[in-house]
Amino acid sequence: MQRHNFCGRTRREFLWQAGAGFSGLALAGLLEDSFFQRQDTAADGVSPWRNPLAAKAPHYTPRAKAVIFLYMYGGPSQIDTFDYKPSMYGMDNKTIDVKTFGRAGHKNQGRIVEPRWQFKQYGECGKWVSDLFPHVGQCVDDICFVHSMTADSPIHGSAMMQMNSGRIVSGSPSLGSWVNYGLGSVNENMPGYVVMLHYTGGPINGPRNWSSGFMPASYQGVVVRSAGSPILDLQRPAETPDGAQRRLLDALRDYNQAHEALRPGNPDLAARIASYELAYKMQSTAPEVLDLRQETEETQRLYGLDDPQCAYFGRQCLMARRMVERGVRFVQIYSGGAHNDDNWDAHGDLVLNHTKHAGETDKPIAGLLRDLKQRGMLEDTLVVWGGEFGRQPTAEYAEGTGRDHNAYGFTMWLAGGGVRGGTSYGSTDELGAHAVENRLHVRRIHATILHLMGLDPNRLTFFFGGLDQKLVGPEGALPVLDLLA
Repeated sequence: MQRHNFCGRTRREFLWQAGAGFSGLALAGLLEDSFFQRQDTAADGVSPWRNPLAAKAPHYTPRAKAVIFLYMYGGPSQIDTFDYKPSMYGMDNKTIDVKTFGRAGHKNQGRIVEPRWQFKQYGECGKWVSDLFPHVGQCVDDICFVHSMTADSPIHGSAMMQMNSGRIVSGSPSLGSWVNYGLGSVNENMPGYVVMLHYTGGPINGPRNWSSGFMPASYQGVVVRSAGSPILDLQRPAETPDGAQRRLLDALRDYNQAHEALRPGNPDLAARIASYELAYKMQSTAPEVLDLRQETEETQRLYGLDDPQCAYFGRQCLMARRMVERGVRFVQIYSGGAHNDDNWDAHGDLVLNHTKHAGETDKPIAGLLRDLKQRGMLEDTLVVWGGEFGRQPTAEYAEGTGRDHNAYGFTMWLAGGGVRGGTSYGSTDELGAHAVENRLHVRRIHATILHLMGLDPNRLTFFFGGLDQKLVGPEGALPVLDLLA
């Protein structure tokens, strides 16, 4: 994998400084080819510019070519959606001993809020699914449900950072950035990593959730809108003809390449050149990719575009399919905006909250799965559903039905892309409070996603701060092979 120099401007400068001068020069010829990735040189001895976004070979044959991450911001309640707990019915308002940890701190007792929806069995696998998701319920034979997820933080900001970047603090590359870095882009006219936000705005932490962290900016997510101009500030001024813009970009490229020849190995400079070229190409390609009028009325209805309640999320899901169809590696769609009433964070009225957000997403998600399957794309497109954590089985307040955050045990699911459909993995206790069987930390899901994309999670590294950094952390993590077909 690519390494970058921070101690000196060249490999020899690094070895000089690290080896106290004379001994560094003596070691340079022996070590530089093994310690650093060798760079090809042109006939004149100048390192040619390399596009950091170019497609790269995976570590092994991938099962998936793209990921669509449906992010339910705020933390949906597992026991009201996909984690059926029949013993809880009839326990409403009963005070029991149960250890919880949320924004209200540690508690040892709580008042039960029994599930507010009934569950039904769906598919050949007989999976129990809440009445909140009747459309997704019809797709369960293609879904692998993971009921034993755990995370390190019950607070939105840090939990979102961990779900998106593997760490509870900001500054590290997001999952999409790691995929973009490891594999590059198939389509040179579209970004490899796209993010779509809720109609009320982005989630807490904002762009840090799709940041490239210590990697070059070319690997960060590009925010695409489903209405109006798809990408802000993409179009050139009306008074600037295409030829003039092309000549300007060519001149900038020449200057940047000349500068890069004098200071080789500058990842930010290479990223800048690539970003200029990508933006230019997207001026003509992005509007076509995102023009949903090219889809049949039947397809648009499948995603719920004829239903005002779910049309917005439906457009985003349909756009995601069109993008992965054209080679975009990673698409993340956020259900839920910055304010509590606009996301899955059900601290108050659980029924009002979850009815709204499930109603906005259920039909579009099912439409996406069905559309991918009928086009033969589900086999190599991995769809991931989940939030930063789940919710507690007990009420947060003395009155009402609101649930506090729960990072001790929650549900995510995966479909397509080599996943074993019609299965459930792991379990929580009878209240859905704690994962008790096959507990899975967030980093194991990250490792599984990378594995399905053909990337070894323990070999995919980026040299920064004197260490080979990994998405799955210094301790590493193994993919969950039991989830795979």
